[in-house]
Amino acid sequence: MLIPAKFKVTDQAVLAQFIQDYPLATIAASSADYVNAVHLPVLLSENESGEIRLLSHIAHNNDFLTQVENNQDILLIFNGPHAYISPNFYPSKTKTHKAVPTWNYSVVHVRGKIVFHRDHDWIYNVIEAMSAFYEQQSQTTPWSITDAPRDYIEKMIKAVVGIEITVESMVGNFKLSQNKNAEDYSGVLDGLLKSDKISDQALLDHMKTFNKSTINK
Repeated sequence: MLIPAKFKVTDQAVLAQFIQDYPLATIAASSADYVNAVHLPVLLSENESGEIRLLSHIAHNNDFLTQVENNQDILLIFNGPHAYISPNFYPSKTKTHKAVPTWNYSVVHVRGKIVFHRDHDWIYNVIEAMSAFYEQQSQTTPWSITDAPRDYIEKMIKAVVGIEITVESMVGNFKLSQNKNAEDYSGVLDGLLKSDKISDQALLDHMKTFNKSTINK
């Protein structure tokens, strides 16, 4: 992935937080026949030595399992908010007319090795940890895996295979108008603010979080 220097993010803490905020991954791997991809939410886990693992599970009848081997190199792609940016957002357009449409977005690419787990307890622990983490983020009374009947959970566990990805590298491409001067950057924020599109408002909030002063700290 070609990333202009202004948009490149390598701060591991920023990238890890991005994955936790937007955990639905596109997981791509090559096989003998073609490149396959699946879309799975992941749970980020970091040990005391700083090693990052991404945990998930997949339906046991998914063809991804037959085409990807243990310890195979894979690519995960995480996407954040994105939206069209009109030249009309830039105050400089009225002066120079040197402006073209573009698209603002944030994406994180993760490379690593994948391992599949079929051990009952491993899968149970991952499902429990994932549900606990995301329930705490969204529910005042979090659901627990123990709320469901045990035989029902056992049936669900038999239907999936665990996924563990050891992260080898992470890099972000946060294209959020950092290449614009202060006036045009503010114009982008104003343009998004006036929009009634949900995607535009999501990008606006994202740009305020990862603003020009902190995105490449």
